[in-house]
Amino acid sequence: MAAPRIVVVGGGAGGLELVTRLGRRLGRRGRAEVVLVDRNPTHIWKPLLHEVATGALDSGLDEVSYQGHARANGYRFQRGTLCDLDREGKRLTLDAVLDDEGQEVLPPRTLEYDRLVLALGSVSNDFGTPGVAEHCHFLDSPEQAEAFRRDMLNTFLRFSDPERRDHSHLTVGIVGAGATGVELAAELFDASRMLHSYGFTRLDAGQLSVHLLEAAPRLLPALPERISRAVHAELEKLGVTIHLETRVTDVDATGFTTADGTRIATDLSVWAAGIKAPPFLSTLGLSTERNHQVKVHPTLQSHDDPAIFAFGDCASCPQADGKPVPPRAQAAHQQASLLYRNLRASLDGRPLKDFTFRDRGSLISLAHFEAIGSLMRGASARSLFVEGHLAKFFYASLYRMHQRAIHGSLKTAVTILVDGLNRFIRPRMKLH
Repeated sequence: MAAPRIVVVGGGAGGLELVTRLGRRLGRRGRAEVVLVDRNPTHIWKPLLHEVATGALDSGLDEVSYQGHARANGYRFQRGTLCDLDREGKRLTLDAVLDDEGQEVLPPRTLEYDRLVLALGSVSNDFGTPGVAEHCHFLDSPEQAEAFRRDMLNTFLRFSDPERRDHSHLTVGIVGAGATGVELAAELFDASRMLHSYGFTRLDAGQLSVHLLEAAPRLLPALPERISRAVHAELEKLGVTIHLETRVTDVDATGFTTADGTRIATDLSVWAAGIKAPPFLSTLGLSTERNHQVKVHPTLQSHDDPAIFAFGDCASCPQADGKPVPPRAQAAHQQASLLYRNLRASLDGRPLKDFTFRDRGSLISLAHFEAIGSLMRGASARSLFVEGHLAKFFYASLYRMHQRAIHGSLKTAVTILVDGLNRFIRPRMKLH
């Protein structure tokens, strides 16, 4: 009898951690065939994309090859994009893979499954605002982060032209003061200082203007107010111009127009306001929310098919109070752990357990300048406010915990050593 096949679509933080555990425990022992599907050949931890966007992190050094990782951890990797789902036949269709010139590398394929897991994450939500798609950068993927970095470097170079007299400041506008927008604003000041120190640009941090626009009454509206206040103060110290209760109604090639008619001119524009699940999820015949999240039971099984699971940002999972689990990295990590156990229980015919989200706190990194956040004290509702070096340590440890989950303790320890050496022998940012 053939081993059951578990197909996981999406190799983000949660998806990769899940297939790693399944591959090590089930795939290597022949108890299940584990397959990961992703449109990209490599993985990078999404909370680091703002660092990739400014060159503070070289994605070429930190990305993980799915193919190599699959061979080492007992699962199989298939490159492709999910485009159709046949629930009755337990079969999914992958679209053709094209190269940079649009030539077909792999044809459309079908892949059968016994258990299907959707872990497709989220994308930015432009709320239908005119001009956003055409004129704003997004930071939903490594490719988008790299596109912003290239545009940022070229813009700094243009403003370094000694013959240029029309501007004395380079202006960046960021819409959305969630974690991505806030952290990117701080990273930009750090990047400008480093670019100036390396002689890459004549502009220094004093000639950089960053506008951060948020429709809510405060920064980081999903996090505790104490963190919001502290981050607000730190960003203002850096020189960020913060616009609260400001809704953008139109974007063009030279900036933003707000609901009250105010015009904010920009040289670079970034949209980081709101998220939604990939829209095509609503075309697969599964029950979804208005933001395209797949509706799941607390067991993480879809409402429509017990053989289909979804978790992370692409899933709408109810909590005991009726509110959905928040779209945060720690939620995806916790759901991956439960889903590993539930998939094993499902294959063995045992009852599945419900997911309970445990908030471990929140941390925000403001480049090398500061880190601010709160840590939850066990099962109690009380939290410990942290900032400075201690907060930076805890923030860095989140990424190391992810690396440990996908590489193991020994490889992670070696990686930390190599990262330290790279900081010593390489420039502090990617300059090309």
